Amino acid sequence: MDVKQRSKIEHIEETQLEMTNSWFDYWQQYSDLGTPQFWVLLGFLVIPLIILFFRMDKRKALLLGFFGYTVHVAFTYIDTFGASKALWFYPYTVLPILPVSFALDVSFVPVTYMLVYQWTLDNKKSYYLSMLVLSALLSFVFKPVLAALQLFQLHRGANYFHLFLGYFAIAIIAKAITNVFIFLKRTPSKRTPSKPTDLKHTRTASVFFILKLTMVN
Repeated sequence: MDVKQRSKIEHIEETQLEMTNSWFDYWQQYSDLGTPQFWVLLGFLVIPLIILFFRMDKRKALLLGFFGYTVHVAFTYIDTFGASKALWFYPYTVLPILPVSFALDVSFVPVTYMLVYQWTLDNKKSYYLSMLVLSALLSFVFKPVLAALQLFQLHRGANYFHLFLGYFAIAIIAKAITNVFIFLKRTPSKRTPSKPTDLKHTRTASVFFILKLTMVN
């Protein structure tokens, strides 16, 4: 590592530390426990988890939990990217950890996706159509309400249609990853001895199963 690279790293570290301290100072002045916005966001964090506890089908807890965690990770990545590029901004947060909405990333959005996913499974409804409607509601109804309450701001040409694409992309990603692990769970273990004909049948069944997962709903 040469001197120029080391100097650049030190500059980035100092900038990051300055930004972190600046964000924490801002949070203490405008977004701590003494503000009504804090308690609204705390509600977005706690209430969905309570609803999930009572409404989730415990028999599908592992499936829904994995799906919800995938939604959480994907949404956090997208939210962090947009916030770091100043495409949107959250003036109020529960915790001054990241420039994103902790309540939405951790609780509200993942739980909403989980409950809609459970509804599609229980009622044999189209997953993608349901998520299309959910994405539209979150983008064109929920986020404008947050903006009206001054809990969310769009900048630098970002608009609600961009948010809609992000929400629907999350639904596609979460479903695809979940389907992969469902397939792996149902695939016979390699440790189990199999006859050549059984292996051929297994490969054929695996192809049809993946196609089914891709086309279902």
